[in-house]
Amino acid sequence: MPMMNLLVAFNGSEGSVAALRYAAALAKRFDAHVTALLAQSGHEVIDRRSRWIPKEARALLEAANTVVLQEIEVRFEAERAALDLANSLQLKEVTGRVDTVLAEAARHYDIMIVGTHSDSDDEHVTLHPDRIALMSGRPVIVVPAGYDAGADHNHAALAWDGGRAAARALSDSLRLLEDEGRVSVLTVGPRAQWPIEDLMLHLERHGVEPIHEDWPLTHPVADTILTWCGKHDPSLLVLGAYEHSKFREDFFGGVTSEILSRTKIPVLLSH
Repeated sequence: MPMMNLLVAFNGSEGSVAALRYAAALAKRFDAHVTALLAQSGHEVIDRRSRWIPKEARALLEAANTVVLQEIEVRFEAERAALDLANSLQLKEVTGRVDTVLAEAARHYDIMIVGTHSDSDDEHVTLHPDRIALMSGRPVIVVPAGYDAGADHNHAALAWDGGRAAARALSDSLRLLEDEGRVSVLTVGPRAQWPIEDLMLHLERHGVEPIHEDWPLTHPVADTILTWCGKHDPSLLVLGAYEHSKFREDFFGGVTSEILSRTKIPVLLSH
């Protein structure tokens, strides 16, 4: 199935700029349409209708929020002009809980593209890619700040453990993997008992040349994958997000969180 309809989360951060440029590059490759969405909470953490909030304070909140949004819009317009998409890319603005708004919007598109989370983003437009992937039911590509969307690559990587999330990620990314033509299948430690050869055959039947890279359980999963990606520089890492609970990963530290916090290349998440 062709990939025709892309959604980009844009909040003015360096990560969202990289995401927008990446989406534009995909649009040119696949003749797809790009929609940019600015989700902002609008200071909803404070009920501005409450009598205990002075009128002056409410006005300051409104002014601060307006300035932030105007700065984001200016940056978007500069990027849109540079990408030569002046008439085919618009910025939509929606108010609400940012991750929820983006997750709900993503369900109406083939794929969502976001920048990595940054603690320096304004709190009213900050987003969390892993939460969006969990809630949306759609694949999410997370692009690190500064990533060069025009870089020359000739293969992708698939993190595989044979689980449900990994299978979902494979299905969601297959159009991209077919386009790359070569995929390195990365396995670390134990995986589902089903023969890996069936996965390799499946990829071959989709016109993809698969290469299997395997490491024993003694290797830490996230560090092994990130080190390999740093050495081989694939165009994309495909990852099944939170095969176990997100609470467990957040509490103990998990593969998904560590990869997202350290990645230098785009990561496609599916759950």
